[in-house]
Amino acid sequence: MAKQLVLMKGNQAIAEAAIRCGCDGYFGYPITPQSEVLEHLMAERPYLTTGMVVLQAESELASINMVYAGAAAGKRVMTSSSSPGFSLMQEGLSYIAGAELPALCVNVVRGGPGLGTIQPSQSDYFQTTKGGGHGDYRLITLAPASVQEMYDFVELGFDLAFKYRNPVAILSDGVIGQVMEKVMVDDYKPRWTDEYIEKTCPWAATGHRSTGKHRIVTSLELEALKQEAINDRIQAKYRKCEEEDARYEAIQCDDAEYLFVAYGSAARICMKTIELARAEGIKVGLVRPITLWPFPTKAVAEIGGRMKKILSVEMNAGQMIEDVKLAVGCKVPVEHFGRYGGVIPTPIEIFEALKKMVK
Repeated sequence: MAKQLVLMKGNQAIAEAAIRCGCDGYFGYPITPQSEVLEHLMAERPYLTTGMVVLQAESELASINMVYAGAAAGKRVMTSSSSPGFSLMQEGLSYIAGAELPALCVNVVRGGPGLGTIQPSQSDYFQTTKGGGHGDYRLITLAPASVQEMYDFVELGFDLAFKYRNPVAILSDGVIGQVMEKVMVDDYKPRWTDEYIEKTCPWAATGHRSTGKHRIVTSLELEALKQEAINDRIQAKYRKCEEEDARYEAIQCDDAEYLFVAYGSAARICMKTIELARAEGIKVGLVRPITLWPFPTKAVAEIGGRMKKILSVEMNAGQMIEDVKLAVGCKVPVEHFGRYGGVIPTPIEIFEALKKMVK
């Protein structure tokens, strides 16, 4: 079959991509505003067509540990949740990172702190990009700005997870999760065979005895020097990831004098603000980080270094701005504009903040 153009929600795109990219298993728990991921998977019943396992766990704690087990067997497994549920998964994510296992986790962010609201937010930036759980680890983090990217980033997330043997997060929000857009979907790809996993994942606990050795998957090491060596290996992977897989999009930056840095739905809103500003003679561009970790530090430093001022536009109280400031050092003034608690900023509000910064 050829590719198809389908109208769907962002959450549905996550689920459809999982089925079509050969995912082995999804383990999740419903929570607004991402429940359609689980609902779509249950409705499609992929276990009858591709053999993909779909299971509603009894809690987020259970679902992340099911992902841990599936990942240990070399399977392409994933989960999804929203902010309070994602918080409950942090210990499990630390274990998965410590055991150096590939897994995919989707967080469709809602406003907090606490139970907060079911409205969209970007207030989980710190939690996702700085580790979230205990220990020195990172989540490779993708930030989609469209329903098409929600779809595309599922397979990309799995590719990065297996490349670095590390959990990958797709950090979205209620806007992208709930909006409906046309999506180009791929034909169904086969799931990996046991023979393929045995060949390409020599670390996996597959039950095969051909090596003559037991394969033990764990994040526990009681000897400090050995644990330090494990951490050295993990940090070396992260440095490689920073060099090879930091991704971004630069929009109308060639002649810009001012710069927006924004991701996800905030970046979409900034696109309209750019039109408003340029209509009044204010030359502003946009750098949209696609990977929030690794943050596109070099690109922000190079492009931002040519600007008079930078405005970090976020749907939070100011989180990504810290990485923007670190990127440009003290060379360029960086200010923040944000709405939070589930309030979505308008293009005019961002334009007013830009004019105030320009003056």
